[in-house]
Amino acid sequence: MIPFSWNNPYAWPRKPLLAQNVVATSQPLAAQAGLQMLAAGGNAVDAILATAITLSLVEPVSNGIGSDAYALVWDGRKLHGLNASGRSPAAWTPEYFRGKAAMPERGWDAVTVPGTVSAWVELHGKFGKLPFSKHFEQAIRYGREGFLVSPTIAGQWQAQVDKLKDQPGFAQAFLPGGRAPRAGEKFAFKKHALALEKIAATKGKAFYRGELAAKLDAAAKKQGGALRASDLAAHRSDWVNPLEIDYRGYTLHEIPPNGQGIVALIALGILGNFDLSSHPVDGADSLHLQIEAVKLAFADAWRYVADIDHMDVRPQALLDKEYLKSRSKLIDPKRAQDFGHGNPPKGGTVYLAAADASGMMVSFIQSNYMGFGSGIVVDGVSLQNRGATFVLDPGHPNCVGPGKRPYQTIIPGFVTKGGRPVMSFGVMGGTMQPQGHTQVMVRIADYGQSPQAACDGPRFRVVQGMDVSVEDSFPAASLQELERRGHRIVTVDDYNQFGCGQMIWKLDGGYFTASDPRRDGQAVGF
Repeated sequence: MIPFSWNNPYAWPRKPLLAQNVVATSQPLAAQAGLQMLAAGGNAVDAILATAITLSLVEPVSNGIGSDAYALVWDGRKLHGLNASGRSPAAWTPEYFRGKAAMPERGWDAVTVPGTVSAWVELHGKFGKLPFSKHFEQAIRYGREGFLVSPTIAGQWQAQVDKLKDQPGFAQAFLPGGRAPRAGEKFAFKKHALALEKIAATKGKAFYRGELAAKLDAAAKKQGGALRASDLAAHRSDWVNPLEIDYRGYTLHEIPPNGQGIVALIALGILGNFDLSSHPVDGADSLHLQIEAVKLAFADAWRYVADIDHMDVRPQALLDKEYLKSRSKLIDPKRAQDFGHGNPPKGGTVYLAAADASGMMVSFIQSNYMGFGSGIVVDGVSLQNRGATFVLDPGHPNCVGPGKRPYQTIIPGFVTKGGRPVMSFGVMGGTMQPQGHTQVMVRIADYGQSPQAACDGPRFRVVQGMDVSVEDSFPAASLQELERRGHRIVTVDDYNQFGCGQMIWKLDGGYFTASDPRRDGQAVGF
């Protein structure tokens, strides 16, 4: 019996880390696995790979081998974008889902082709210095020998049990002894370690064209799923040119759709038409404008964002300056509104960041989507549920269809200024992610806050309609005024819904690294 409470009554702030080689993520064991790659002579990409692979094991509630991923990499000269999200099975025609009112959220009918393994392979092939298999060593050891489950992850784990305990493979994988592990208990996952060994030995081929692909195919056939080995073999990741918008002298870069990073760009493009710095930070006037801008951005995203090959407007049209100016005019400074989409001109997640002394900086995110994702586990591989974000409206660009990428919530962010790197960052947490990116940029660009303060500061989260949840550390007077303007405010104590940020800011001789105190995260370096 542990003779103390896991609850810590003291509030943050957390202190930043200043070093020349750094890693930051939401789980300390994973951050340290990445740091070992830097100490072994690897670069920031090597650190990201070891961190991401270890996270697939030590934070299984949020991600796994069967996740999707995105990356932004500053190689010392330019920024590269990687979209490693998967596509839907070939059998997923609209007729396949006929009779359903909405897309399933769990089970095989929510599983699209996982892209995370391909992200590991692509990043290593383009930028990695160390042998591919070396990045897997710590994760394989933790899988075989076990690791101690942290309080935050234990709580998230338990919250998923009732929803997923009957999904194929879930209880056997994640409920040892018939229950979720408690804080401080050791959890081992030997099948996960074995799957990682096969991926490491074949540089990912076992997952998409080999033994693991065959096992996924067989399980899907047996359990009524549509995913096939041919869908896995057809997968490809894409190197893409990031989208960007200038905001108060900084440039924010995001991966193009199918991701929702464009939401943050739209929101900042709208906010650029207001003088936020003339209003107090965390005051009602500033918060109101930010909330309304985020609502306008989501209204467009939910209408237009989809697989980029299926969108009926180009992403740049949504970022057109005159269009965003026209959208900004819809905001009433004194009254909250529920906006519809505009008409532009026609034309469960883990986040991690690393940077090294050579100047390479990486922003990376991989995710199951909802908690453990679909709940399906096949021979150590837990599968995401990204297909749940498709819609069934035949006229919508995000309507389900074969070989199609769904709307994605995961977004890495990167900031430059005058063409030079400033910050790799992300704020994980579903629809919180672009809202977090927006709020971080406002705190830094409009109010001159440090990355750690921008990470620690209270956040709001637009839910839907007029509903906005907020952290209770906002001034009471600000919340009262927002309610007077028509916002329906919900104050909560669950910091999980406000995301978890990691931020690496470039200094002349190294980096300023911030890790969010809302989770178990850690910034490490030397």
